[in-house]
Amino acid sequence: MKKLIDAITEEVTKVFVANGYDEKYGKVTLSNRPDLCEFQCNGAMAAAKEYKCAPFMIADKIAEGLTGNAMFESVESVKPGFLNLKLAPEYLASYVDEMKQDAGRFGCEKTQNPKTIIVDYGGPNVAKPLHVGHLRSAIIGESVKRIGRFMGHNVIGDVHLGDWGLQMGLIIVELKERKPELVYFDESYTGEYPQEAPFTISELEDIYPTASGKSKEDENFKAAALQATHELQQGRRGYQALLSHILNVSVTDLKRNYSNLNVDFDLWKGESDAQPYVPDMVQMMKDKGFAYMSDGALVVDVAEETDAKEIPPCIILKSDGASLYSTTDLATIVMRMKDYNPDSIIYLADARQSMHFIQVFRCARKTGLVDEHVELKHIGFGTMNGKDGKPFKTRDGGVMRLEYLLDEINEEMLKKITENQKAKENLDISDEEAKETAKVVALAAVKYGDLSNQASKDYVFDIERFTSFEGNTGPYILYTIVRIKSILAKYKDSKGALPEQAAILPAHSESEKNLMLALARFNAMMENAYEELAPHKVCAYIYELANEFNGFYHGTKILSEEDAAVQQSYIGLLMLTKDVLETCIDVLGFSAPDRM
Repeated sequence: MKKLIDAITEEVTKVFVANGYDEKYGKVTLSNRPDLCEFQCNGAMAAAKEYKCAPFMIADKIAEGLTGNAMFESVESVKPGFLNLKLAPEYLASYVDEMKQDAGRFGCEKTQNPKTIIVDYGGPNVAKPLHVGHLRSAIIGESVKRIGRFMGHNVIGDVHLGDWGLQMGLIIVELKERKPELVYFDESYTGEYPQEAPFTISELEDIYPTASGKSKEDENFKAAALQATHELQQGRRGYQALLSHILNVSVTDLKRNYSNLNVDFDLWKGESDAQPYVPDMVQMMKDKGFAYMSDGALVVDVAEETDAKEIPPCIILKSDGASLYSTTDLATIVMRMKDYNPDSIIYLADARQSMHFIQVFRCARKTGLVDEHVELKHIGFGTMNGKDGKPFKTRDGGVMRLEYLLDEINEEMLKKITENQKAKENLDISDEEAKETAKVVALAAVKYGDLSNQASKDYVFDIERFTSFEGNTGPYILYTIVRIKSILAKYKDSKGALPEQAAILPAHSESEKNLMLALARFNAMMENAYEELAPHKVCAYIYELANEFNGFYHGTKILSEEDAAVQQSYIGLLMLTKDVLETCIDVLGFSAPDRM
């Protein structure tokens, strides 16, 4: 289904061409003066220079040529040369009705050329709990994945676990000090290792920080951890078995926590999965003359003549031969190209890591790990700050665990929902339903609070504002959806069924037409949100749509309308609005309850 703005541009362009002007001048945009018109065309202003005449003379010709066109209610030429356009209510109603018939897509066509896209949006370290620093990558990445899938692409989400390096050795050595009798530390043992891990997730989450602290104060402990890491990477059986336990226990807990965020990954790959690709990759870089020794380290130059600032070489191996994040990321690219041959790899990471990704992407291209057709993109996001404007912390200054933050918001949301029900004297909701509803709405509050900001910008995490039922918030969007569900349920109770096939009639009021205009922008918005990988555009759209619906609702007697055809048209419009809103919140990664 053609985008509304494209259909309007097509009609205006025909008249420009018919009058001898270049088609490029027929471009139509949304009006920046909605008090005057709905759409505008400023092509006459630019065309005047090329055709050496006053712009209003061109605008007058185009307005005259569009007179009588069934698409428009009015076309007005305004000096010095603007074209102000208003759609005919009949045309707009037919467009919106066609959207309604296109169930699930609502006029948004899937791409004709689907791409394979990998989204790398996890990055948690095993043996450590998720904290608030993991929130933005998970929320933004999940939405980017869902938007891509809605547009018809094959999008693969990868958690990309931090499961390699010294942290594994630290855990092994600390576990050995605590439980030296474990069979994993007996090098002469040749039997099968236990299937059950010798620690719980709680114990594991204590082992790592304890070991990390010791390594900073005790050189012997750190040396032992380095040795354990080396032996693990060389394939020592007992340590490999311990690594499997660490991964199983950690991943089980990570899946639970990500599930609470309604985030899921197709791949649970880690840095360790890329390690087998490192030796051949390093050798290739050496053999082809890309990599050379500098101050004991193996590096690849990635600076370009056009650089406005210094771009340091990409370090492939440290002086002791150890891998770095850059090594792992490059080897992971090798693995992904081999396994999935993606057209695009998108990374979600803090904006402060931008230099790392510049180096890695340039190195991957220069050394031929990817060709020029593969897109490598870093979505660098800003920080989540407290009300003091500084990175979000606990009251004692520590980094807050993610599940504690979610619990806090769930409690705040439950309190507000309970107060809301008491105020309405709506006491038929059980405590259990109230808790489940609070959980759904709290997730919307968190996700919308994050996603409504442009990813690259910092934002203030304000629980009070995010959980409000008023303003540009997740709960406000959900409250609007629940309001529509309530109206539809009442109509169904009185009539027996919803008017699935009833046509949407031309608008009877300005508020109804504004709602239709907002609905008609859905397909263009979704395409734009995908092209720019910008979930905040979906948020801006549904906030506008919710506002337009509420304006229509407050000004229209929907359920008491006596004309059956008009009432069915109203209900059809509500059904479409609900479906579009629910489609949008689904790509943002949350859902709406049936009542609040």
